[in-house]
This record gives sequence, C-alpha cells and structure tokens, in this order.
Amino acid sequence: MELVVTTLVNWLAISSMYILVALGFAFLFSILGILNLAHGVIYMLGGYIAYQFAVLWGFNVWVALLLSVIVVGAFGLFLEKFCFRPFTGDMNRVVVICIAITVILQTSVNLAIGIYVQKVPAFAEGSLKLGMIMVSAERVVTFAIGGALLAATMWFINKTKPGQQMLAIGQNRLGAILQGIPVNRVSAIACVIACSLAAVAGCLMAAYLNLNAFMGDYILLKAIIIVILGGIGSIGGVFFSGLVLGALDATVPVFISGAASEAISLGIIVVILLFRPQ
Repeated sequence: MELVVTTLVNWLAISSMYILVALGFAFLFSILGILNLAHGVIYMLGGYIAYQFAVLWGFNVWVALLLSVIVVGAFGLFLEKFCFRPFTGDMNRVVVICIAITVILQTSVNLAIGIYVQKVPAFAEGSLKLGMIMVSAERVVTFAIGGALLAATMWFINKTKPGQQMLAIGQNRLGAILQGIPVNRVSAIACVIACSLAAVAGCLMAAYLNLNAFMGDYILLKAIIIVILGGIGSIGGVFFSGLVLGALDATVPVFISGAASEAISLGIIVVILLFRPQ
C-alpha cells in the first residue's frame, strides 16, 4: 500500500511538472507559431538561478523561487522582442536562433559549474504521515504548486481578456490584428508566462531531483511528446497527455529499472500514436 501511495504521489508531482513545461511550449507554438527548442534550457536556467540565490547568496528558498521566476520571465520578454518577433512566420530562422540560445546557455553553465551535480534546498522538509504511510512532503508540495499554477493558467486563458486574445491570435493571427488586438503585447505576455512556468518547474525539479547543465534536453523531449500526443495546438490536450506520460514515467520504473523503463514508456507512446494518431 505504501508503494502504491508513493507511486501515486510521484505520478502527480511528475505530471504537474511535465504539464507546466509542455503548456509553455504549446503556448508559444499555438499562439506565436514558434517551435521554441530553447524551452528546455530555459527550464534549466530557472533551476540554476534559484540555486544561485538560495545556496550561494543565502536567500530563503521561496524567495529564490520568486526571484528566479522574475528573472526568467524578463528573459522571456527579451526573447520575444529581439529573437522571435523579428522572425515571425520564418520557422527556419527561429529554430536556428533557439538552437544557438540553447548551445550558448548550456555551454556557459557547463563552463561555470562544471560536472558537479547541484541541488536546490528542499521547499518542504520531512514527510507527511497518512495513517501508517509516510509520503515525502517535498513531492506533495511540488504537486500542490504545480496543480495551483495549472489551474491559474487555465483560468487566465479562459476567463480573462488577454487570455481570450491569445486564443484569438492562435486561431487567426491576421483576423486578430484586424479586430484591433495588440498582437505584439499579447505575444510578449504569452512568452513571459511560458518562460515563467518553465522556471517554476525547473526550480521545483532542482529540489526534487538535481541540477545539471543538460537537464533541459530531457524535459524538452517530454514536452514535445506531450504536445504531439495531446494534439499540436491543443492546450487542453496537454493536460491529458501530461498525465499519461507522467503515469508511465512513475509506474514503469517500479517494475523495470534502468534505461529500459524509459524505452518502454516511449514505446507505449508510439503504440498509442499508431492506433490513435489523431
């Protein structure tokens, strides 16, 4: 029973982080038409900035999380204005720019930190007792924060004017411009939100697991899988596919250890797409 509860908590925590990152990735693709291959390195950057504030400069870990989100959000604003906006509609150049950003940031972090494995201090110490079962408080907090942010993001998209404008731009950019929607401002907001969500996930996973310069490659692969499985351009589909992938990554390693569990999880996703490509 303890194994079942622990696996369930792992599933919810991992799924919420996958969905946070994939939601930002889908945001930029559906609204701006940008295949942001630098999204993984932004996730990594969020974790390292939190580490810098919390460990090296002695800030409270929650303050470090907030500051990391602010810094990465500002970086997202820079990316939208100077890297994405000038090349709107030119997928090839945007992909090259994203690859360049990834290589520059990964190399910089790798040179500055080296091969040492770092970790952000825990956001919640100890364990929670559920009857006779002990559950890591860190994992519960990770899921709680992820779930709250997901709910807030969906409320923002569906219930606020900027969120509705984002949906309109995603459906028909030219039509949105003709209706007087400030496309550049809304696109900047979308980019800030996407990068901020990635930063939160990076901070939480840096405490949940650990930090390394190439951690973004793994999460970028997961985000791409989730977006494809949920339907490219579908924000709602991200939730379902994120839960599916999180369930696989949380349960398969319980029965099969090592790299084989990752291969089996990916194989199951391929089978799903073969039978339900839509």
